[in-house]
Amino acid sequence: GCYDCPEKKSYPGSLLFDRSKKNYVEKRELFTSVKDMTIVPVSNWLGGIVKQSFLKDYDVNVIHNGIDIQKFQPVQSDIREKLSIFDKKIVLGVASPWSPRKGLKDIIKLSSYLSSDKYQILLIGLSEEQLKQLPSGIIGLTRTESVEELAKWYSVADVFVNPTYEDTYPTTNLEAISCGTPVVTYRTGGSPESITSSTGRVVDKGDIAGLAKAIEELCAKNREEIQSVCREYAVAHFDKEECFEKYIELYERKS
Repeated sequence: GCYDCPEKKSYPGSLLFDRSKKNYVEKRELFTSVKDMTIVPVSNWLGGIVKQSFLKDYDVNVIHNGIDIQKFQPVQSDIREKLSIFDKKIVLGVASPWSPRKGLKDIIKLSSYLSSDKYQILLIGLSEEQLKQLPSGIIGLTRTESVEELAKWYSVADVFVNPTYEDTYPTTNLEAISCGTPVVTYRTGGSPESITSSTGRVVDKGDIAGLAKAIEELCAKNREEIQSVCREYAVAHFDKEECFEKYIELYERKS
């Protein structure tokens, strides 16, 4: 309702006109005309936002998203051999695309905080133009060929880093933890909700030194132990089948 939209050029984009006021009024009239409605946000953070909006008088029932924990699980990988990374800790980042809000600039800054002798940053989902601008110390890929290959990347990593500035409940966090890899992320939206003190770390937005410290702390832990803890947590909390059941239960309770 600010009527001076900073995202005017984003989807749905407009080069000239700012129709945010008209859109806001029409959406408010349409949504609040529904007599019986339950809002199902994917994170507690988003549920809080709903309660501050014109939807605040409706029932809110948070159901976190899930993933296929059978496809995303710790698997054997020959990636270290292929890339000749034997003694370094692998710090992985995955996004599609790597837009500014995903924190690409922060990861590039992060590379100067981590010893190049001890750590190797790997990024997946970059554009060809981004690859050209990538510092020499960071390995980048445009994309993976399959979910199975992505699971190998998650599994080989020692830490998954997600310096996102805007997110509701990022799936990449779930995928990494399910593959046994702890996550470091910013205190952004619902991103911290998938992480415990045993499965990762949360730092303030823009705190590059904090990212580096968290990565170093997690890499100092026993890899097999933290992999086991992450996997157990994922099986208990991220199974998409259980998430589907929660939707069915909600539907039956409301019908």
